[in-house]
Amino acid sequence: MFERTTRTAVEFHNAFELEGIKGLQPAGTYDVETVEELIAGLSFEAYRRVSTVITLRSTNAAIVSRQQSMIDPADLAAALERDAKTTEDAHGRT
Repeated sequence: MFERTTRTAVEFHNAFELEGIKGLQPAGTYDVETVEELIAGLSFEAYRRVSTVITLRSTNAAIVSRQQSMIDPADLAAALERDAKTTEDAHGRT
């Protein structure tokens, strides 16, 4: 089956939480990778999401490591929306 992978970077201006990931994550830029597979048998090209993974950094300053965690894109979108609202509120915007 044919797959395609999309890599993007998302930026959080504030510490954040994501469903299914333990603990508060620090502000920063995070790599997100989405894998989709081609849906066979259609008269047009269409893809189905197989997985979305975010790469997290270690929060322990003594240990430099990275961890990949599967996430729901809707949870990521909600976390980014909360981050944007928090940033706007901090700067006095409505």
